[in-house]
Amino acid sequence: MTLNYDAEKLLPIEQVFRDPVHDYIHIQHQLILDLIDTREFQRLRRIKQLGTSSFTFHGAEHSRFTHSLGVYEIARRICDKFARNYPEKTPGDGGWDDSERLVVLCAALLHDIGHGPYSHTFERIFKTDHEAITVEIILSPETEINKLLKKVANDFPTKVASVIQKTYPNPQVVQLISSQIDADRMDYLLRDAYFTGVNYGTFDLTRILRVIRPYNEGIAFQVSGMHAVEDYIVSRYQMYMQIYFHPVSRSMEVILDHLLKRAKELYAEPTMTLHSKTDLLIPFFDQTSTLEDYLKLDDGVLGTYFTLWRDEKDPILSDLATRFLDRKPFKSVHFTDKQDQLVLQKLTDLIREAGYNTEYYTAINNSYDLPYDFYRPNQLTNRTQIELMYPDGSFVELSKASEIVSSLAGKMRGDERFYFPKEFLKPKTIEEITLFEPIYQEFKRYIKNDAIIQPTKTLEE
Repeated sequence: MTLNYDAEKLLPIEQVFRDPVHDYIHIQHQLILDLIDTREFQRLRRIKQLGTSSFTFHGAEHSRFTHSLGVYEIARRICDKFARNYPEKTPGDGGWDDSERLVVLCAALLHDIGHGPYSHTFERIFKTDHEAITVEIILSPETEINKLLKKVANDFPTKVASVIQKTYPNPQVVQLISSQIDADRMDYLLRDAYFTGVNYGTFDLTRILRVIRPYNEGIAFQVSGMHAVEDYIVSRYQMYMQIYFHPVSRSMEVILDHLLKRAKELYAEPTMTLHSKTDLLIPFFDQTSTLEDYLKLDDGVLGTYFTLWRDEKDPILSDLATRFLDRKPFKSVHFTDKQDQLVLQKLTDLIREAGYNTEYYTAINNSYDLPYDFYRPNQLTNRTQIELMYPDGSFVELSKASEIVSSLAGKMRGDERFYFPKEFLKPKTIEEITLFEPIYQEFKRYIKNDAIIQPTKTLEE
């Protein structure tokens, strides 16, 4: 590969970012520093890592910028370990080829560059895909990032993008960035735990970095470090159950989803009017958006529009904007049994009877995660399983060696919830209590201990 840019050039003195999770993030290459200074990367400062979770855990205000730096730092440390302890001596011996370092560092730094404001909710409404946009930012000749990467070599942006697309030929490189235990997951668990103020996501990163090692088919972990890997899997499970799937965070996501959907409907329907200027969202309403349009968006832009929509004449848009800005979450109840479908319909009818548009004031939200998976021949797709390496060089898959992980492996975890206005359980005003008291009382008959129940009387009664 012919270099047009001194990609291996080290800064005369390494620069550092002070970090609450990793202490210091060490920037050693000029290219990495230049990438951090690009317009596209700086935009990540204005996008929260955890979206609506800050409505539940007030400290969760950290950005995708800080997370991306953290992923870079873990990847850098792994490269250092591999280069020192497991260097490739002959081609194909399973050792680490340190000429891969720069593509690893760039992919780690840029892996989230395509995220937008409130990313997953925005994607559902406007049919965008942050992973595809990440690749587009890296490959588009119009971006500052692409221009920098091309200074390394004409094909270097394609190489970095292929790591994120999981098509890069060296599985060691791909698995460092994307696998069931990778630099991305290790950073976001530690970082999200720190900023949400919980201990669920903590695990022994130092020990894991001590026992990680390369081999021909990717990365593995010395069997002596099994308990540290176990701890990581359990921490990940706890973070999903307690933090990422928290009912209140999901409630605010539901409101956000309905708010954006209502704005899109008002814009598209000639008989309805959206008075506020929404210039930066028009390309997304029209489905004509370009990469440049996407890069103009961040959390602040949407927040400004929500503030304007609070004063819109449309009562649904105004109310949803107010609920979101002022943190007025919907209430939710858990349900599982298929018989609950009859109750769900009854509850929806009661909400409609009280004057609410159920398209915007009810929702079914399910959140599930697979804490750990292993290879199964009958599955069309499989995650890269975690391999433990014995001293003699043989391997055992993690769940076969760990009873703890075996109990979590291959089983989806999470729940399904029905969301509705909180006033159905706790009316806001005396007028509401007087006017809708019979409806509210009927509604409450079907709910107990945060779950839908079958009341003693039949639904027909």
